Amino acid sequence: MGMHRTASVLLRLALAAPPPAPGRSRDDRGDVPGWVLVTLMSVGLMVAIGAVAQDQLTEMLRSALNSVK
Repeated sequence: MGMHRTASVLLRLALAAPPPAPGRSRDDRGDVPGWVLVTLMSVGLMVAIGAVAQDQLTEMLRSALNSVK
């Protein structure tokens, strides 16, 4: 997708977003608890994957670095 097309799609999505509910002001902070949860879940996934596949990941990194030399 070209840069112009991507910008066009993003602009259309932004303009199509529903307005805030009546009586509620638009909050620029966003959904802080949601972002905290997403961040914690991402860290948890990385820790779990690292615990299970640490040896394989280390070997892949060594192999990639050795092929660059």
